[in-house]
Amino acid sequence: MGLAEMEPVDVKLTDYRMKVYLAVAAIPQGKVSTYGLVARHIGCSSARAVGQALRVNPFAPDVPCHRVVRSDLKLGGFGGRTDASALARKRDLLLSEGVKFVDPDTIHPDSLYDFSQPAG
Repeated sequence: MGLAEMEPVDVKLTDYRMKVYLAVAAIPQGKVSTYGLVARHIGCSSARAVGQALRVNPFAPDVPCHRVVRSDLKLGGFGGRTDASALARKRDLLLSEGVKFVDPDTIHPDSLYDFSQPAG
């Protein structure tokens, strides 16, 4: 089932949010992108707005918001939270998908997806 056929729960789907969700859905397993790269890819100047859209992502896990990290390749947040348990869950999801880390909180640059390469 595609995103257009899915019925979100309690989230107003704007054109902007759909652009964010479609872009993030294209990030392949084993890769991450940044809030800023997603913003640029959809023609927006606000990485923070991307984060706000992902915080209320009604399509998880089909839209893998855990694959979006800060521009310094640190984990950032997960589900609108930045506490240790939320970040541990995000880290575990990324590790299970094959994302490489340079330390427990920093993604290896080889795992960065910048939308210039084909997905998959």
